[in-house]
Amino acid sequence: MRRMPLTEGLTAVAVIGAGAMGAGIAQVAAQAGHEVHLVDAAEGAAATARDTLGKTLDRLVGKGKLTAEESAGILDRIIIGPAADGALKELPPVGLAIEAVVENLGVKHEIFATLDEHQDESTVLATNTSSLDVGAIAGGLGTPERVIGLHFFNPPPLMKLVEVVRTTQSSGEILDDAMELMRRWGKTPVLCTSTPGFIVNRVARPFYGEAQRMLEAEVADAATLDLALREHGGFRMGPFELTDLIGQDVNFAVGNSVWHQTDRDPRYEPVNLHRHLVEQGRLGRKTGRGWFTYDDSGQAVDADPDPARVAELVGGPIETDPVARTIAMLVNEGVDLVRRGEASAEDVDTAMKLGTNYPKGPHEWLAEIGAATIVGQLEALDAAFPGGRYRASSALQEQI
Repeated sequence: MRRMPLTEGLTAVAVIGAGAMGAGIAQVAAQAGHEVHLVDAAEGAAATARDTLGKTLDRLVGKGKLTAEESAGILDRIIIGPAADGALKELPPVGLAIEAVVENLGVKHEIFATLDEHQDESTVLATNTSSLDVGAIAGGLGTPERVIGLHFFNPPPLMKLVEVVRTTQSSGEILDDAMELMRRWGKTPVLCTSTPGFIVNRVARPFYGEAQRMLEAEVADAATLDLALREHGGFRMGPFELTDLIGQDVNFAVGNSVWHQTDRDPRYEPVNLHRHLVEQGRLGRKTGRGWFTYDDSGQAVDADPDPARVAELVGGPIETDPVARTIAMLVNEGVDLVRRGEASAEDVDTAMKLGTNYPKGPHEWLAEIGAATIVGQLEALDAAFPGGRYRASSALQEQI
């Protein structure tokens, strides 16, 4: 089968799922000049999303970020057609279809089976999943080689990173095309294998997990640990304030998914304190209470750090130093992901800086701190907290 590259002649794109992610992806594609067919199984949801997008574009015009003509053109390219309410069989031919629906393998597989049957074999099929195996989504399709992951970050119009995810069957030509297409859409793509969490959601687990373990052990309170990681680690937000913003249910679900998909590897085991927070409905800002309590304006009313305690902890023993402990684990995760052949060191660092706003990538920290120091820190943590969570990557040990 001969196919035209995505970067040559791609006109029509379909986005299946008109929630926040799907609508944002549709905006990105329409801004890049493509006709976008927006689809959602809920009746009227696609049309409502288009109307909401119109208001967003109006605000951008008001801020001088778009002209009225540009805004009108973008909205005109968002098509609410015969497939809009979920009738995928009625979707006209498109060069690229991006699925952004609920994280349910059965639902996604049904969508891809319909697209596989009714779209031309040259149509590239992409999923925006953040936690499911792209290979499993493609399983059983007649042409699994055209299925890839295009994992955008929220909100898609603002976040530059896109993880381009390959399965064992994905076409190399299609992956190359997708990388170039994302660049033309103004994004920074990174290439990775379809493994649990891809790059960002895998490598980032220690940022949350180490702080939660220290809180559970009463090393310091949440606000104090956040302050340490902001002021001494260079992180834009601490793990507790960040997960309150993301939503504790969302963050816990991603971490739990990675843990189960890695056969319950102790590196990713959820913390009971976090599990109980979610069970109590303390989901963060959206419920008014998570790690912290929030007033009606969304400001935390009980996030009072202890700077003196921060000074005691940072630079002290690795077991109670929130900054060194977190960075050592982030480096270990990043290096091990590269060792497994799931992404390049450059793409790992790019992904973590763009996807999570980390001040440095794991390999940049490694070059600065040194493998011997990191391994020594991990060995000390492993001795203090045995069980396998703190085992050092063989790739780190080989650098000593």
